[in-house]
Amino acid sequence: MTVADDLEAARAALVMINPAPYNAEAPPAALVGDVTPTELHYVRSNFAVPDHDGTLEIGGAVGVPMSLTLDDLRSLPAHDHTVTLECAGNGRLDMRPLPTGEPWGDFAVSTARWTGALLHEVLAKVAPAAEGVEVVAHGADHGPYHLQAILPETDQDELTFARALAIGEAMDPASGILIAYEMNGQPLGRDHGAPFRLIVPHWYAVASVKWLKRLDVLTEPYAGEFQTGHYIYQWPDRPHEPVTLMRVRARITDPAPGSTVDADTCTVRGKAWSGTGPVVGVDVSLTGEGDWQPARLEPPRGDYQWQDWSFTWDSIGVGRHTLRARATDAAGNVQPDVPPWNRLGYGNNAIEVIYVDRR
Repeated sequence: MTVADDLEAARAALVMINPAPYNAEAPPAALVGDVTPTELHYVRSNFAVPDHDGTLEIGGAVGVPMSLTLDDLRSLPAHDHTVTLECAGNGRLDMRPLPTGEPWGDFAVSTARWTGALLHEVLAKVAPAAEGVEVVAHGADHGPYHLQAILPETDQDELTFARALAIGEAMDPASGILIAYEMNGQPLGRDHGAPFRLIVPHWYAVASVKWLKRLDVLTEPYAGEFQTGHYIYQWPDRPHEPVTLMRVRARITDPAPGSTVDADTCTVRGKAWSGTGPVVGVDVSLTGEGDWQPARLEPPRGDYQWQDWSFTWDSIGVGRHTLRARATDAAGNVQPDVPPWNRLGYGNNAIEVIYVDRR
């Protein structure tokens, strides 16, 4: 098979949003299990899948610049983290007025088991300077970009994807940030960032830079397009804010929206997650006026992944019925009724509303 054939086969089970650059949602089945099969994991790209020479350069304000290969990374202690990744634009289609950006529905979220070296251990080898404030991660992906938000002076003909993290976050052993080279026990595929990528738990997936090519320690804050132009909450009534941690959210996975329920008792199931979690409660409402009832929430299976919840729905009468699910996390964050509108359509964590019919 050719490289193109390999990519086509890997994409067959997904719901394509854009063919170039390739963006695709997971199918509903991707939210059923604890871990999303690789072939069902959503894909987000800003540019075409790039070539990569297999090396990672680390420099900037460091004492010992170095170049690492995949074999070098594999020689370091390996760590497995199961991590829920959500695109910051997930749910954009539910916002009104419709924001600009890729028309994501509600399935730009998945959970996979990632294997790699811990970022803080790799950075420790290069001795970051005491005056370092951020670590910027450069991907190998690049190309024209014509949806600039704040930086019109940027060269539209050639941008490279890059994002920065505060050095305290990057160097924190508790952050769990990986330079990952395996996904669900297999080498990374091209759509998911081969040969290696960042995995930044709790954050919207924009921070998990794919096709990682270079890390630079900076002594001043980074101001690239994907840091200060896009992936910013451009609120209509208050100062702009950067997109960082995932907002608390619950999804209903069963029954499917618009489906028909045959029995008078139904078990409602779903997933819940938060970047400021864990989730501590999920409630279900069978009306549009409140009347919230607690669902059964399973404890976290890990520090960085979604949680299962279920609710027994008794005495379902004939006709159409609404279902709402609302999550609360350990920091006290609760899902809002209305999507938090912003110009680029990020961070929609509004309460999900579906309906089912009973014959």
